Amino acid sequence: MKVLLVDDHPLILSALQTVIKGLGDDVSVLGAGSAAEARAALQQDSNYDLVLLDLALGDADGFDLLVELRAAYPALPVVVVSASDRTSDVIRAIDLGAMGFVPKRSSNDQLFDALRMVMSGGLYVPPMMLGLEPGPTQEGDTVPDVMRPVGAQASQAEFQKAPLSLEAVGLTPRQSDVLGLLLQGKPNKLIARELNVSVETVTDHVAAVLRALNVSSRTQAVLAVSQMQQQAAQSVRLPSKPTE
Repeated sequence: MKVLLVDDHPLILSALQTVIKGLGDDVSVLGAGSAAEARAALQQDSNYDLVLLDLALGDADGFDLLVELRAAYPALPVVVVSASDRTSDVIRAIDLGAMGFVPKRSSNDQLFDALRMVMSGGLYVPPMMLGLEPGPTQEGDTVPDVMRPVGAQASQAEFQKAPLSLEAVGLTPRQSDVLGLLLQGKPNKLIARELNVSVETVTDHVAAVLRALNVSSRTQAVLAVSQMQQQAAQSVRLPSKPTE
């Protein structure tokens, strides 16, 4: 797996490179310290499997670069890795086509979970945004947790609050197809072209998907599906309740 890591802070860049290489012997990571370096790297070789993008770059706005990368390389997943964990930033990044958002204070395990989920076709947002773990660390603590030992996992009680599973939502095969393309950030016109149906048909399917998920917008649908995916993945790893 080839990963392009875009971050203009040398220490964070080096730490993240080391952490990501821990995913396996077949993982190679190229660091880019600016938007210009990232553009040059992709122009020279666009055969990357994943881009990890910081939002605070010295030579460009991270959101603008995200839009640029999604337009130029639509098949290349981009995951935002940011010092910010503001809900507005998470929602904006997902709206602009990011396949994941990982706060830099996340643990190594959470980063690994995010990358695996994205590489398997899922979408990752911070568990704290989904109500699965406490909020930010105490004020003044600015050391990213990817440079710390792995933290404790969420308790089983937290995951017992899970909503319906995606299977239980009851989407039709075509609605599932539309949802999959919706999660990739594709607009209705591109979804219609890919599925060889009319835009009006796609609009109807999108409306049905939103109703099935009990949400009112695309972003809410993305977050709802991400929550289901993360809770399902976590429940597999949770220890079973001891019998009395």
